[in-house]
Amino acid sequence: MASLRPWFALKSVPGVGNLLFRRLVEQFGSPEAVLCADGPALQSVQGVTARLVATIRRHRVPDAVDRELEAVRKKGYTIVTQTDPCFPPLLRQIPDPPPFLYVYGTLPTTGLNIAVVGSRNATDYGISTTRQLCMDLVRQQVNIVSGMARGVDTAAHSGAIAAGGCTVSVLGTGLDQIYPRENTRLFHQIAENGAVMTEFSLDTGPDAHHFPARNRIISGMCHGSVVVEATGRSGSLITARLAAEQNREVFAVPGNIHSFKSVGTHTLIQAGAKLVVHAGDVLDEFLHIQTHEQVASKPPKPSTPALTEDEAMVIDSLEADSVHIDDLSRRLALSSGRLSGLLLQLELKGLVVQSPGKRFCLMPGIDPKQR
Repeated sequence: MASLRPWFALKSVPGVGNLLFRRLVEQFGSPEAVLCADGPALQSVQGVTARLVATIRRHRVPDAVDRELEAVRKKGYTIVTQTDPCFPPLLRQIPDPPPFLYVYGTLPTTGLNIAVVGSRNATDYGISTTRQLCMDLVRQQVNIVSGMARGVDTAAHSGAIAAGGCTVSVLGTGLDQIYPRENTRLFHQIAENGAVMTEFSLDTGPDAHHFPARNRIISGMCHGSVVVEATGRSGSLITARLAAEQNREVFAVPGNIHSFKSVGTHTLIQAGAKLVVHAGDVLDEFLHIQTHEQVASKPPKPSTPALTEDEAMVIDSLEADSVHIDDLSRRLALSSGRLSGLLLQLELKGLVVQSPGKRFCLMPGIDPKQR
């Protein structure tokens, strides 16, 4: 931890933001060298004024820095600096990368990083589509990056974990302030299957202005960003805009043209974002940087398992939009008990998705006409 103290010391200097921190370290080689530099040398760096030189020269490391570093050590977290080999390489390329990251878990060092973000109040379609897309992507050595928010973010992480893949969450809070609280279990699952990371100190709460800053890290560490569902004013559109500004790929999953929750994604598509129907639409854009061990073509569509006559009847009655089990029971003239058994079997076969409130819909990508 002693080697990290200068990083925290320089970051704590009033007036030294991320952009200036980067310039100073690039000029002098390390935070220690910056703190030991003389006035004329410091003032030769763009953005450093005589007043800031005086501030740096008289700066004393706050006691809070040592307490923070000790807390990080005790909790088993790690600090990854810009010069650390584990620091996401693409993140170094943005104009204002964080000087260091708090990390719980292990950051991936191989594979494509793809951000998957969307509405906190996602529809059943958005949740199921996100989950299936992320399951398919991680099976092709893709790391899923998201923000652990409710809705699409949660579905992205959960889908990656369910398929045995790697996922990374970028928080808009400190590691000791899990937000939302209902994702506490997911927080630890992500760390076991990848990493949770943040630029904010341990006790930082969920202030609104932290989340746009968090989004620049999500897009900045990724080769591309996929937006699944977004209203016209969704925070996910900030991630997409940042990705475009960072010269990264932007993708969008189409939704219901009558739903306000699809306005943002359709606007992105109209503006030039690539339309995504399945994982291959994302992977096609990165064939030039994938190895022969990764996907060189679109992943094959899964074959439909064998169905009984009654199961086929249920499948034929379901669509992408969810339906309540009681409505489905009346439609098929089946008892609730019999229908529940059939729906369970179809869930186990990966053909049906259940949503809260006993609502059911087809798994995205399943076409009953192609049975």
